[in-house]
Amino acid sequence: MQTALIAAQVGGNITVWSMFAEATFLVKLVMIGLIMASFWSWAIIVRKLRQCRTARADAAKFDQAFWSGEPLDGLFDSIGADPSGSSEKIFAAGMVEWRRSHREDGGLIPGASARIDRSMDVAIAKEAEALQKGLPVLATVGSTAPFVGLFGTVFGIMNAFIEIAEQQNTNLAVVAPGIAEALLATGMGLMAAIPAVVFYNKLSADSDRILGGYEAFADEFATILSRQLDS
Repeated sequence: MQTALIAAQVGGNITVWSMFAEATFLVKLVMIGLIMASFWSWAIIVRKLRQCRTARADAAKFDQAFWSGEPLDGLFDSIGADPSGSSEKIFAAGMVEWRRSHREDGGLIPGASARIDRSMDVAIAKEAEALQKGLPVLATVGSTAPFVGLFGTVFGIMNAFIEIAEQQNTNLAVVAPGIAEALLATGMGLMAAIPAVVFYNKLSADSDRILGGYEAFADEFATILSRQLDS
C-alpha cells in the first residue's frame, strides 16, 4: 500500500496533502469537486451578505427621505424613473403608473389604483428574484456535499480493504493511512456543507425581512395614493 509506505518513510507523519496525493483517481475527483463547491459557496455567501447590507442601507436612506415630508412628485423628480436603490425602484414604479394614469385634462383613468399596485408588485418580484439568486446553490451544496463526501469515503475504504487483503497484513500502520485518506473526503464534504447550510438559513431570513419591508412600504404608498384618488 503506497500510503503505508509513505507513512513508514516519514515516521508516520501523514499530512492532508499526502493523503490527497495517494488517494485513488475517483476519490481525488470527489475531493476536487467538494473544494470547488466550497469556494463557489463562499463566493455566493460574500456577495449575498454585501447585497443584503446594501439593500438595508438603501431602504433606510430612502425611508428617511420618503417620510421627510417632501412632496412625492418632488421626491420622484429627484431620484428619476430608473433609480438604483431597490426601495426607490418600487416607489418609481408606482409613481410612473400614477402619472400615466392622469389624462391631459387632469382627470384619472379608471382602475388607476389596481394598476399602481400591480406595477409595484412587479418591481418587488424583480427585487425578490435578485435577492434570492444564488440561494438554491447554497441549498444544493448543503444537502448534497455530505453524501458526495461519503461516496468518496466508501469508495476509498473499499480500495483500502482490497489493498489490505492483497498484502495480507492487518497491522494498524498499514490499515490507518488508507482509512484516513478515505475519511478525508467526508471531512471535506462537511466543510463544504456546514457553511452553506448556516448561511443559506441566514440569507433566506434576511431576504424575507427585506422583502417584507418592501411589501410594507408598497402598501403604505398605495394607501397614500388611494387617499389622493378618493379626494
